[in-house]
Amino acid sequence: MKYLQAKKTILVCTVLTIIYALTGHTSLCFAKKIEIKSNNGAYSLIIDGKPFLMKGVNYSPVPIGKGYDYKLPSDENKPWLVDGKLMSEIGINCIKIYSSGKEIGKLKDFISDMYEKFGIYTVVSDWLGLWAYPRANYSDEKFREATKERIIKMVSALKDEKGLLMWVLGNENNYTFSGQLGFWTSPEIEDLDSLLKKQNKRAEIYYSFINELTLEIKKIDKVHPVTLGNGEEQFLNIASKNCKDIDALSIIIYRGKKLGNILNIIKNSFDKPIFLSEFGCDSYDAFRNKENQEVQSEFIISQWENLFENTVISGNASGNALGGFIFEWNDEWWKHNEGYTDDWLIHNVEAGWSNGAYFYDNRVKDSFNMNEEWFGIVSLSEEIENGINKRVPKKAYHDLGDFFATLNKHTSN
Repeated sequence: MKYLQAKKTILVCTVLTIIYALTGHTSLCFAKKIEIKSNNGAYSLIIDGKPFLMKGVNYSPVPIGKGYDYKLPSDENKPWLVDGKLMSEIGINCIKIYSSGKEIGKLKDFISDMYEKFGIYTVVSDWLGLWAYPRANYSDEKFREATKERIIKMVSALKDEKGLLMWVLGNENNYTFSGQLGFWTSPEIEDLDSLLKKQNKRAEIYYSFINELTLEIKKIDKVHPVTLGNGEEQFLNIASKNCKDIDALSIIIYRGKKLGNILNIIKNSFDKPIFLSEFGCDSYDAFRNKENQEVQSEFIISQWENLFENTVISGNASGNALGGFIFEWNDEWWKHNEGYTDDWLIHNVEAGWSNGAYFYDNRVKDSFNMNEEWFGIVSLSEEIENGINKRVPKKAYHDLGDFFATLNKHTSN
């Protein structure tokens, strides 16, 4: 009987494989079961029945001389074949990309390569128009419908990829509520009589839209979790009332060497599992005006230790963290002057913003100490190998490998 059942299963899988191949999809027989389990307020990410700790890195391998318009999936040099190998050697098991772009077919090949060749999953994010021109207006019905249509097309095209891990909706879009990043409004918002009420109304509108998108995605994708991307814990108390159908929170945090109690603070305002979608440290010491790979590694390892302590896998019975993504894989030479193409050939040392939590170089003039072009755990050399800038791993790369190796006793991934 078991033999006959096995033959029947193989036959069904074969038929489905042929059907899905003819329609350009991956066979359902190979789909992963990805779920987030809750146990008395503690959360775990489970893949095919096994705990999975997200040991990730943000991936945007913009070459020297290229900038914001670089399209990763269409890069004929396929830098991910070099990067994926380096990542797998230190135990990185997932990456996060910021946008699917328009070349979905080529992105499918990229996701497949990362998974099939290196065992690395891909988390796909979407800016939801944050950097679009004209600026996103989440109260505008036409914008909402156009965005929803685009997201559903993306999900429909990628949802059957074996290497897909989950979706992230938004990034730091909550900073638009105060006008810190872009600005949007409506007559309904402008009729309110205080700045606080206007900000809160924008939050209600935006997070309600996220929930709409989440429900639409779940109609067609029953496998992959849908998460809300947010800058820090701002407005999560409002999100908790308007965005109840998301599966997890994807939080950006830059709090220096220690994460502190931020994960507990978030849990108290919005009790959902959390992964850090961005955290890390740049390798340039703005005060001493020279690179300092030692302090970068020290900060990143300390941050990861704090993060791991908040996971169920570590033995924390109330852990709400699923892992995180270091910002970032490689240095990006275009970040300081984003629209100035000639400057993309220069590795700038000017800082772009201030953060006192990174105390080692905050004594610099005007406290501008965060060097956007130096956050990589891998440097880019102007020397070309295999069509791409040679990768030069920093100290943080090697130390992360050692740290991840110590986690093997807790997790099989």
